[in-house]
Amino acid sequence: MDTAVTTESEGTVWGGGNRPLGASYGKLMMWFFIVSDALTFSGFLVSYGFSRFKFIETWPIADEVFTHVPFFHGNYPMYYVAFMTFILIMSSVTMVLAVDAGHRMMQKKVILYMFLTIVGGAIFVGSQAWEWATFIKGDFGALETKGGRILQFVKADSGERAALADFAKVLPEDRVKHVSNEGIWYEAEGYKTSFSLNEVIEGFKANPGILMRAEQIIPDVEQLRSSENPSDQSKLQELERNYSNLGETGEKAIFKREAALARLNNAVRVVEGANLIRNEYGSRLFADFFFFITGFHGFHVFSGVVINIIIFFNIILGTYERRGHYEMVEKVGLYWHFVDLVWVFVFTFFYLV
Repeated sequence: MDTAVTTESEGTVWGGGNRPLGASYGKLMMWFFIVSDALTFSGFLVSYGFSRFKFIETWPIADEVFTHVPFFHGNYPMYYVAFMTFILIMSSVTMVLAVDAGHRMMQKKVILYMFLTIVGGAIFVGSQAWEWATFIKGDFGALETKGGRILQFVKADSGERAALADFAKVLPEDRVKHVSNEGIWYEAEGYKTSFSLNEVIEGFKANPGILMRAEQIIPDVEQLRSSENPSDQSKLQELERNYSNLGETGEKAIFKREAALARLNNAVRVVEGANLIRNEYGSRLFADFFFFITGFHGFHVFSGVVINIIIFFNIILGTYERRGHYEMVEKVGLYWHFVDLVWVFVFTFFYLV
């Protein structure tokens, strides 16, 4: 009895040949990489959205955080971020022109447009590094309470943020600096803020022209007043007892003088700038997501600039002329457009919304 089993299939399983879907192997792999990387960025942005929604009442306002422009002093909300976005989008345009020139085998034009793309990417990476440095350094300073809440200061006459240096009172305190030649080298000295907690507190008490504000954003008070829900009424009473600007819906809550002085008893440290642990602008999660999302994207742009430079020199050496095609430029172009597209989403959801 014949027990052999035939497993051979009469049809062909793979019919794509060397160019499945009309794309070369290298280009198809680039698309696989882009899809997988897009899922990673999607995970970051979705996590950011959930966290922001959960802490919506205390989330920092981007317009008050990203206000700096190099070589200029003043308040320019989002100007520099918009400039960075424009540069990156324009670099995508020059990349399109480079790919088009490659299709027509015009070497000199490919060199020109690739060079402009590299310059645009380098400006973006440099700008992002400067923005990181500014964010980490901070500019106004704040206090942190026992519960991790941030207390900021504003000027009563203009409503603008007040820096600690504007009102802190210098006290004759002994702030010992650890130096090795004085025998205390074994204990590392941590970062010292510009002013001590007592100097900030005493300065605030002595300056009635300085107000203190909380992380919390003023909700729609009229809606609370019209509500018959006991929890809404309780929340309304708390707001009226502590804050003075209830008519400014969507703005940070400013403490009444008595409530501000009481809050100072809970302050435990001075905070300047932002890092993964503390953030003078408000919620720590805001700083964490800023570093992870913009850092991950910035690494992609930096990698793209390096790859573009390698391709650029290959173009000059005539490598692709000898191959008879500029497909390598097309593949790196796909990556560059992906990086630009991701930044559009980051700019929209992190900075604008």
